[in-house]
Amino acid sequence: MPHTAPIRTHRKPRRNAPKTVLRAGVAGGVLSTIAVAGAAGTANAEPVTETIEMPTLSADLTTTVAQSAQATQQIALTMQTRAQLQSQEDAAVKDAATAAKKAKSKAEAAAKARAEAKRKAQEEARAKAAAAARASRSTVRTELASSSTPSTSVSTSTATGSAASIVAFVQAHIGDAYVMGSTGPNAFDCSGLVQAAYRTVGVDLPRVSQSQSTAGTQVSLSSVQPGDILYWGSAGSAYHVAIYVGDGKFVGAQNPSSGVVEHDMSYDQPTGAVRVL
Repeated sequence: MPHTAPIRTHRKPRRNAPKTVLRAGVAGGVLSTIAVAGAAGTANAEPVTETIEMPTLSADLTTTVAQSAQATQQIALTMQTRAQLQSQEDAAVKDAATAAKKAKSKAEAAAKARAEAKRKAQEEARAKAAAAARASRSTVRTELASSSTPSTSVSTSTATGSAASIVAFVQAHIGDAYVMGSTGPNAFDCSGLVQAAYRTVGVDLPRVSQSQSTAGTQVSLSSVQPGDILYWGSAGSAYHVAIYVGDGKFVGAQNPSSGVVEHDMSYDQPTGAVRVL
């Protein structure tokens, strides 16, 4: 063997040797062989040559990288999809809350309207009942008036003083019209006539028959005197009043068909009597 032939050595390169130059080329996933050559630093240094085999990028590694990139992209798409779904869910919850609020408002308005309608219906029913009761009383009075002929002669009263003035007033208005709510001078309802009669002697009575039936001292029908107030119905809730004029007779504004008339007490027996004077 010539003494100049290269001898393979397993010694590490010297630190003062030139740096190894690496060059890599990849073609079709194959890493080319990299040659490393080093030259001796001095004239007497022996030449050293090493060949290092670099790992080759296999098809499996390429596939793994591609799969990793695809998985990362899939994760990003999944997160984006979840964000969109969350946004849609939040919007749906908001819309549902708004719809529930509107439905509640409509339900409350409908309940209020039903309550108001019920209240009005009840008021109308009460008004109709009251009107029917008034009509019934008026019918009864009309029937009683038609079944008996009113006295055409004015009774002679033995009343004196204020009672005589009251009796004279109501007898003077026999034949006047009956008009609901009227207090004279030429038309009256029952309590309007009684109030006007007492006003002539300076006594201010309540306006309605219910109050007039308790305006004085209760007396029995067997002891009534001219000028006393007769009432029909119970005390405090009387529906008709008149003036007792003596001789078993009374004068009152009876009803729209009869007007102010004089009748015997037997024609329509009163419930009670009140003495004011």
